[in-house]
Amino acid sequence: MNTRLESNGPERITLAMTGASGAQYGLRLLDCLVREDREVHFLISKAAQLVMATETDVTLPPKTQMMQAFLTEYTGAATGQIRVYGKEDWMSPVASGSGAPAAMVVVPCSTGTLSAIATGACNNLIERAADVTLKERRQLILVPREAPYSSIHLEHMLKLSNMGVTILPASPGFYHQPQTIDDLIDFVVARILNLLNIPQDMLPRWGEHHLSIDE
Repeated sequence: MNTRLESNGPERITLAMTGASGAQYGLRLLDCLVREDREVHFLISKAAQLVMATETDVTLPPKTQMMQAFLTEYTGAATGQIRVYGKEDWMSPVASGSGAPAAMVVVPCSTGTLSAIATGACNNLIERAADVTLKERRQLILVPREAPYSSIHLEHMLKLSNMGVTILPASPGFYHQPQTIDDLIDFVVARILNLLNIPQDMLPRWGEHHLSIDE
């Protein structure tokens, strides 16, 4: 897969949220992309909306245009910076290689969605957008949040990895000495932004604050 991106990361990104736990990761990434002046094509499953309402104080409106207006106000985005599409909006740009953004992130990524992407299913717009990203050899990042993984999950991850997909489990590290839940969320989101080559100041890169240890 050709994952070469612009020097400062892609200007247009597809962000999809599915029904795994970890809605905070998707919301935080959306906020960061808006702050970095990226155009975000936003997709969310019904299951993800239920999880979001359970895990956060955010309840999205049911209609696409209402959701777009809500997220625009929620993130402080410019008009048109966030574009929301329904699950069967086959005329949206993300449904075609001629109009889809250069990169796509699915966060959180349910194992059901991971399975569908690995097997080429296109039963909804999220799956179709991922299929387009794969066939056009663009950057695709999947952030699964499940424990434990079954052999089927691992086989699908390996299959996708061999196709050039980045599998980034929502497994925050602790070497930055997190003090809050937000710090743990930022760890994962910062790793996503690093892979997209988009600037972030949430997490120092390893070695930037090196402390020598006497042997």
